[in-house]
Amino acid sequence: MTPRGYVFDAYGTLFDVHSVVEAGRAVTRDPAALSAMWRQKQLEYTWLRALMGRYEDFGAVTEAALRWTLRRLDLKAGEADVRRLMQAYHSLACFPEVRPALERLAGRPRAILSNGSPAMLEAAVRSSGLGRHLEHVLSVDAVKTYKPAPQVYALGPRALSLPASELLFVSSNAWDVAGAKAFGYRVAWCSRQDAPAEELGLSADVIVTSLAELPL
Repeated sequence: MTPRGYVFDAYGTLFDVHSVVEAGRAVTRDPAALSAMWRQKQLEYTWLRALMGRYEDFGAVTEAALRWTLRRLDLKAGEADVRRLMQAYHSLACFPEVRPALERLAGRPRAILSNGSPAMLEAAVRSSGLGRHLEHVLSVDAVKTYKPAPQVYALGPRALSLPASELLFVSSNAWDVAGAKAFGYRVAWCSRQDAPAEELGLSADVIVTSLAELPL
């Protein structure tokens, strides 16, 4: 299948969520552990809020997850530290192959579909300079719930005016791959960490280790 358009997850796929490690050095000698726990709790809170029907935007969820992580790790961090870490999340580094990969796919619509709030996505796209490579930046805020809810994945076909089966959804998160596949997308899993696929009876159509390998 030649994709007629591409829909990208943002966090972990285009933007390296663990680039916050440098900012974390100010509050801990193990910033990698801080980053890993923060990310896991952030995702957990999105799933819980979706199930409870108690939506808050991704900025609020991310800050709540950070505050929980700082308490769980018993780290002495003040409000200035929280602000600095949150600012780091608004200016995450891109993975090195992202810009050339998006350039290579030019000529067909390229979109972000993300849990991120509009403000967070705008900041990340601006700081990374990816805006000229994207036709759409779509946030779950439009439907007030989180992935893997089907109404989130429906935002892509609606914005691109193409059926999900003719779009390639690209994510590095195995659970997101399963959600997009269940909705009806063709799916590429960018398996950056060589992790196993989820045991959900849903498989990616394409598995790559870098966005440079995406099919044209």
